Amino acid sequence: MDPLHLRSAGTSLLISFDSGEAEVIHWGADLGTELPDLAVLAGPVGHSSIDARVPASLLPQASSSWRGRPALRGHRISDGAAGLDFSSRLRVTSVNAEGAAHAAGNAATIVQADDNTGISVSTTIKLHPGGLLELRHTVTNNGTTPFQVDELATVLPVAPDAVELLDLTGRWCRERHPQRRPIQQGTWVRTGRHGRTGHDSSLLFAAGTRSFGNRHGKVWATHLAWSGNHEQFADTIGDGRTMIGGSELLGPAEVILEAGGSYTTPALFAAYSDRGLDGITEAFYSWFRSRPHHVLPAATTGQPAGKPRPVVLNTWEAVYFDHNLDALTELADSAADLGVERFVLDDGWFRGRRDDHAGLGDWYVDETVWPEGLTPLIDAVTSRGMEFGLWVEPEMVNLDSDIARAHPDWISGPSAVAHKDGGRLPLEWRNQHVIDLVNPEAWQYVFDRISALLSGNNISYLKWDQNRDLVEQGHGGRASVHEQTLAAYRLFDELRKAHPGVEIESCSSGGARVDLGILERTDRIWASDCNDALERQTIQRWTEAVVPPELVGSHIGPTTSHTTARTHDLSFRGITALFGHFGMEWDVRSVQGKERGELRRIVGLYKEHRDLIHSGRPVHADVADDAFLLHGVVAEGPVAESTTAALFALVSTRTSAAEQPGRIGIPGLEDARSYRVEVVFPAEDDADYRHTVTQVQPPAWLSKGAVATGRILAEVGLPMPNLNPEHALLLTVTAL
Repeated sequence: MDPLHLRSAGTSLLISFDSGEAEVIHWGADLGTELPDLAVLAGPVGHSSIDARVPASLLPQASSSWRGRPALRGHRISDGAAGLDFSSRLRVTSVNAEGAAHAAGNAATIVQADDNTGISVSTTIKLHPGGLLELRHTVTNNGTTPFQVDELATVLPVAPDAVELLDLTGRWCRERHPQRRPIQQGTWVRTGRHGRTGHDSSLLFAAGTRSFGNRHGKVWATHLAWSGNHEQFADTIGDGRTMIGGSELLGPAEVILEAGGSYTTPALFAAYSDRGLDGITEAFYSWFRSRPHHVLPAATTGQPAGKPRPVVLNTWEAVYFDHNLDALTELADSAADLGVERFVLDDGWFRGRRDDHAGLGDWYVDETVWPEGLTPLIDAVTSRGMEFGLWVEPEMVNLDSDIARAHPDWISGPSAVAHKDGGRLPLEWRNQHVIDLVNPEAWQYVFDRISALLSGNNISYLKWDQNRDLVEQGHGGRASVHEQTLAAYRLFDELRKAHPGVEIESCSSGGARVDLGILERTDRIWASDCNDALERQTIQRWTEAVVPPELVGSHIGPTTSHTTARTHDLSFRGITALFGHFGMEWDVRSVQGKERGELRRIVGLYKEHRDLIHSGRPVHADVADDAFLLHGVVAEGPVAESTTAALFALVSTRTSAAEQPGRIGIPGLEDARSYRVEVVFPAEDDADYRHTVTQVQPPAWLSKGAVATGRILAEVGLPMPNLNPEHALLLTVTAL
C-alpha cells in the first residue's frame, strides 16, 4: 500500500502502511514531493525486546509491543463476564485519500480492524490550508456482545529534538498561565475532572526544541476540542520516542457499545511551526477565520466582510443584582454617548433572583422587578442604536427555584433516587446544582424557555454562563459527564438553528469553558472574570495563542479592580482591552471630565483599528528583558501606502533590573519595506503620559515618529522609553 503524504502551509504528515498499521513516519516540516523508499527509515530491533520493530502508530497498541500509553483501552462483556477481548491487534483494511498529495487542505480516512476481537477503528484526518491538522477516531463494535470503551486517545509523534514541554494552568481569575518542564522518560499527564474544560485546563499542549520562544524554535502543539472531562499528555518510551495527544476522560461505564454501536472521539487539533509559538497561533487563526460561520471573516479568505465586532457594555460590575429600569436607562444613555454598540444585561433579571441563592432554572422575567417585562429596557437600548444582550445560565438550577421544587428528579447527581426521596446530591457550588440535560424532559424545558425568551424579546446576544464544576455528574445513578456534554452541545446547536441571528458567548465562571468544542457553536468566549489589566496581559496572551482576538471578550473594568483591588491608569486598562473583542464592565455613568474624554478616545481607537486587530497576523516579540512585552498584529497581505500595517503594545509588567530597556526589535514586517512607527496613545499631552514614561529625556522618535525598513526594525529595533510598571504605550506602524 502506498504511503499517505498530506502537505499544507509548510507542514507534512507522512504515514506508512508497511507494518500493517498506520505508522506516522513524520509530522513536521514540509518534506517536498520527492520521497525515498521508506524502508530506509525503519528503525532497528534492540536486545531484550520484541523480535520486531515497534511502529509509532496512529493507534499505539500493546499487541505491537508499544510500551507506552495505548490508544484504545476497553473490553467485551459477555454472559456476565467482563474484561474479554481486552487487547486488539488492529491492522489497516482501507485508506481513502482525498485530493492530490501536494494539494492544500487534503484529507484521508484510514480504517483499521481486528476480526478476532470484533473491533474496528476509523480515523479521519484533514490537513487544513493553513497547516492545522484535525484528527478523530471512531471505534465500532462489530461483535455480537457489548464492548465497553474506557479510553480512545488521539496521538502524534514529535521529533527527537523536541526536548521541552509547555502547557498552561491556572485558577479562577488567573486562567491560562504557562509552565515548562523538560521531556523525560515516562508520561506527563494533565487531567481535567471538572465536568467542564476547567480554569486550570491547558488550551495548548506544546513540545519544542530547547528554549523555543514566541518567534524561534520548532514547536509541535495539540489541542483537544472537548468541553467535558479530558486528559492531555506527553508519553516518552524507553527508546526516546515521544507521543503527544489527548482523550476524553470517560467515567465508569460511560460508553458501552452494543452490537454495531460506535463512539467518536473529540477532534484533536495539531500544528507544527519552525517559527516558534507565533507559527502555531497562525495555523489556528487560519482555521478559525476560514469557517463559514466565523463572526468576522478575514479579508484574505475571500468571503464577504462580516459585521465588525461591536463595542460591548456589560452591566455586572456596574449594578450587580440591583436591577432598576431608571438606573439602567441612565447607564444605556451613558454607554451610547461613549460609542457602545451592544448593551448586555447580566444576572438578576429573572424570577426570585435578588442574589445568587435562588431563581436559577426559572427562566421567566421577574414581574416584581420588571412589571412590563424587559421591553422598556430593550426599547431604551435599541432606540439609542445599541443591540440588547442578556445573561443566562441554562445548565444550572438553584434548589430555591420553582423548577427544582416541581422536578427534583431533574437535578443531576450520583443517586438514581430523587433527592426529595433520600437521594444524595453533590455538594453545592455557588449555591447551585446541574440540571440533568440527559433527561429529555429537562432538556426540552430548558430549550423551550430560552427559545421563548429569544422569540418574545428583541435579543441579539446571549451571555451563556456555567458557574460550577460537574462533580459527581450522574443520570439515573450512572456517570454522565459524556452525555451531559453532548446534550449541552445539542442545546446550543438547536437554539442556534431556531434563532440564527443571535450571537452566543461562552462564559463559565470566567474562562472555565474555553475550547474548540464550545467555540464550534459559540461566537465569543469570556477569557476570565478578572478585568485587572496586569492579569489580563497574561490571560489574553495565552488564550489568544489558540483563539483569535475577535472571539475573546476583553473589557475595561473600574479603576480599582473588582477581583484584585489593584489600581491602574485608564490608558493601561484601555490598551490591554483593545487587543480582543473590546468592551467595558464598569458603571460608566461615574466617568466624567478628562477621564470620560480619554475613555471615548479609547473607544475610537478600537473602532479605528478593529478590522486590523481581528484579521491580522499575531506577533509576540522575544524581548530579552522580561519586564517588558511587545505584542501586536500585522496586516495580512499587501498593504497600500499610508495604511496602518501593524498595531503594537509596549507593556511594562514590573520594574526592570536595567536602568532602561534599550532597543527592542519590532518583528513581523516586510524586510524591504519602509514604515513609520509612532506612539498614538497615551500621547505627550494626555494625562496618563506622565505616569507612563519615566525618563526626563525619552528617545527622540517618541514624539516625532521613526522611519525604518522592516528589516531594521526587526534586527536593530528602536530604543524604547522606560515605563513605569503596569503601564503601556500603543504604537502604530504605517506603510510608506
